This record gives sequence, structure tokens and C-alpha cells, in this order.
Amino acid sequence: MKNNLFLKEEKKICYKSNFNKQEADKDKSNAIFGVHLTIDGYMGNFELLNDMNLVFKVLDELPEKIGMHKIMPPYVICAPPFNEKDSGGISGFVMIAESHISAHTFSKKRFVSIDVYTCKNKLPIDFVVNYFKKAFKLKETEVHEIRRGQKFPEKDLV
Repeated sequence: MKNNLFLKEEKKICYKSNFNKQEADKDKSNAIFGVHLTIDGYMGNFELLNDMNLVFKVLDELPEKIGMHKIMPPYVICAPPFNEKDSGGISGFVMIAESHISAHTFSKKRFVSIDVYTCKNKLPIDFVVNYFKKAFKLKETEVHEIRRGQKFPEKDLV
């Protein structure tokens, strides 16, 4: 197994926004800066949690499934053991125009820690949780939704 996986050719990327004012105006209800979803998954399948290609695939496919836009391919590494608490695993990250999605597996502990952060006001939480439960065959999840930037200015201040 290689120590890192970046399946697509590395390129300098300048993201061009497909800004849609109508969509942005719809998203202003209960304006906040964004939603940060944390998922801790327990008793997952060891082989799936230890599969770099699967971690790449879930990070590569999820943004489109939830209406987000990748601005780079996922970057996935095999993290070596660090200490007794961290016996190593797979870590991956994908930058999206709306923020980022990351996953850190600890296969020997049958555990995964996932962050999905978007600057949109809404996130299909049940869909995202079930997506990861199915991908890693998680028996239990601990889910937290954090509504970020509740005092985020509606207009530029400077």
C-alpha cells in the first residue's frame, strides 16, 4: 500500500464560481455562516476502514451527491501509528467551494471521525450520516450539528 493516494494529476487550480444569486437569496433564511457536521462512527468494518481507495471514493463522490462543488480531488494518506491512542489509519480531505470534508479512520479501533463543513445554511444531515454508515458499515454513530457564525455580517464591513 502506498503512503498517499492522489489519483488525479496534480494541477494548480483557480476555481471559477458559478454564483447563482437566486440560489444564494433562497439560502438566506436563518442566515448563519455555515453548518459544521461532525460524525463519529463506531464498530465499522475493519477492511473498509483500512481501504484507501474507498476513503478516496467516498470523499470524491459525496460533494456532488449533496450539491457541493469540488475544487480539487481528494487527498488521502496512510497515517502510521503515532501512539497507543492513535494506532494509525487512513486520513483524507477534499476541499470544496463551500468549505471541506474530511475523514480519519482508525481501523484497528473500528472507528472513523468525519467532518463535513459548508458555508451554506443547510446540509442534508440524514443523507450524509447514512452515506458514511453504509460506506463503512458503521453500527453506531455520534452526530453533532454546529451552526457556525450565527452573527455573521450580512454585508461587508469594510
